[in-house]
Amino acid sequence: MPLLLALAAFLCAAETALVVKPAAEPASEDTPAALKKVPVYPKTVAVLKDVAYLGGTRKDKADIYSPLDHDKTKPLPGIIVIHGGGFNDGDKARNRELNISENLTLKGYVCMSINYKLRRTQGQVTWPQSVYDAKAAVRYLRKEAAILGVDPERIGVIGCSAGCNLAMMLATTGPADGFDAVPGEPYQDVSARVACAVGFYGAVDLMNYHDMKMFAKTREEAPELYKKGSPITYLSPQSPPMLLVHGTADVTVPLSQSETYLKVAKEKGAPCALEVIPDAPHTFDLQPKQRDLRPLVTAFFDQHLKAKVAK
Repeated sequence: MPLLLALAAFLCAAETALVVKPAAEPASEDTPAALKKVPVYPKTVAVLKDVAYLGGTRKDKADIYSPLDHDKTKPLPGIIVIHGGGFNDGDKARNRELNISENLTLKGYVCMSINYKLRRTQGQVTWPQSVYDAKAAVRYLRKEAAILGVDPERIGVIGCSAGCNLAMMLATTGPADGFDAVPGEPYQDVSARVACAVGFYGAVDLMNYHDMKMFAKTREEAPELYKKGSPITYLSPQSPPMLLVHGTADVTVPLSQSETYLKVAKEKGAPCALEVIPDAPHTFDLQPKQRDLRPLVTAFFDQHLKAKVAK
């Protein structure tokens, strides 16, 4: 009898140990990096990983994608790819950025997917360093153009969510706006100008959004910061061509952000278009279930980076 009781206890314990916990929700593009899988880089293109584009003292790096058959004596247009994550998280090699970088590289571009300064601790101020980093990426790609096989006069940018904000900051700001001539930032003798910009579902009008942790101040405390951090502030007839893409089901960044940006762009004479994706949520890449966006985005970049040399 004691043997039977012991056996029953053992089987009961084994059954308990075999209970499987419910699977966690799939990680989104804004999930903390610790919960992310190790990136699987595409084999269809060449990837130069973890390039120290900000200098040796900075941990934020870049991945540079090139076509497998790229003859560097025949320069290709370049595209900076900027990840999202609310300025608090995100990574250059998450699924969304891998999708964008691979697809555009396969269409004849050299893509540079970057990491940049993110907020990691409470009260940490990371703006405008994130803008400086984005501009440094353009300068780096232009500075190393001959080595990387990039045409320095044909550089565009694409960004999603927070990356959209930075992409549009690159498009709309110039030396007169105070983000270019910054002591200590790399490659100050090289232009950070871009020829065109694509932005997916980004907060581009921070005065009409919510308080941002990257400022460590509320809109009420520092409205001037929120205005300076809004690309909509700098729209002008001199802005390069811009394309916004936004879903109607976005509950993180409302469609009104892109709609307002488009309205002001038209008023200011800035070249801008908006593509609305019915039923699309906040986070998607170039191949959401609603629609294949590769033809749209590729055609935009082809028009402004391949059809003619950027002025």
